Amino acid sequence: MAIPSEMKALLLKGDGYAAVPSGTVLEAMEPYVDYGTIAVPSPGPKQLLIKVSLASINPSDVMFLKGMYGQPRLKGQPAGFEGVGTVVAAGADPLAQSLAGKRVAFATGLSNWGSWADYAVADAAACIPLIDTVRDADGAAMIVNPLTAIAMFGIVREEGEKAFVLTAGASQLSKLIMGVARDEGFRPIAIVRRDDQIPLLKDAGATHVLNAEAADFQTALREVMKAEQPRVFLDAVTGPLASAIFDAMPKRSRWIIYGRLDPDATVIREPGHLIFQHKRIEGFWLTEWMRGSAERRVAAVVEAQKRFSDGRWKTAVTAVVPLAEAVARVPGELAKPNGKVFIAP
Repeated sequence: MAIPSEMKALLLKGDGYAAVPSGTVLEAMEPYVDYGTIAVPSPGPKQLLIKVSLASINPSDVMFLKGMYGQPRLKGQPAGFEGVGTVVAAGADPLAQSLAGKRVAFATGLSNWGSWADYAVADAAACIPLIDTVRDADGAAMIVNPLTAIAMFGIVREEGEKAFVLTAGASQLSKLIMGVARDEGFRPIAIVRRDDQIPLLKDAGATHVLNAEAADFQTALREVMKAEQPRVFLDAVTGPLASAIFDAMPKRSRWIIYGRLDPDATVIREPGHLIFQHKRIEGFWLTEWMRGSAERRVAAVVEAQKRFSDGRWKTAVTAVVPLAEAVARVPGELAKPNGKVFIAP
């Protein structure tokens, strides 16, 4: 395959981190990226050059665009953390060479060549060769959500309690976690903000679905906590809602934070719980988890592909937006509920 010297991409306008947080909703793309032209990069010895077929948009991408993620922006570089495509050039490292010509799911990580482009560079260690039965839509969303789902459900399993709590219950990630939980006899308690999401999440595997906007939410929360005694709280939201949930949970509970969808301050309502009830607050970042046990990582990759191949998991697609139309269309598509938005070069 002939590789051109230039490509189209969504190029970052900002540099570093934002001085002032601007919330987690992407109201417009124009302040953050330009649709432009840039030279096609060359892979390093342990890297791959991938012709992108489809790139996903995750909440972490939005936080990164706005300069609110734990990784600084580089002005003029393509955005986008994850995608699927075909390897068209590989570095000299044996692992990189073994993936030449293959269709892979990839995460751009710290390579600074994002997936919202015609071509992307990724470390070979951050790429997954895909079996033929995995769709591009599932492959493009293979790493960030599925591996996080398996990793975080592993925490729930190790804790030993059958019930656990999730905020952002209608997210793709939460649905994946609930699917695994249902298969293994666990009892997810999903927190949402709209009544119309309740039946969808019951179908996805939730045992209880509570609407945080309902007038009786606090009462319902206390009743469910008393009945189920969950000790793991997987939280993508933080803020006052998460504080209220953690306060209602029993002794020895773990609040595991992996996102911050609510920009409001997060208050520990009763610090004494950390002392006398042995409650804990901790963070989860997939990048750190991926650096751990190789055996555990491989097992998670195999499990994710099996689940997508046999239909136990399926990525809900809201829209596939052409790269050239992304600046105008992506914010509106992201505002629609219950599915993922993809960018197609």
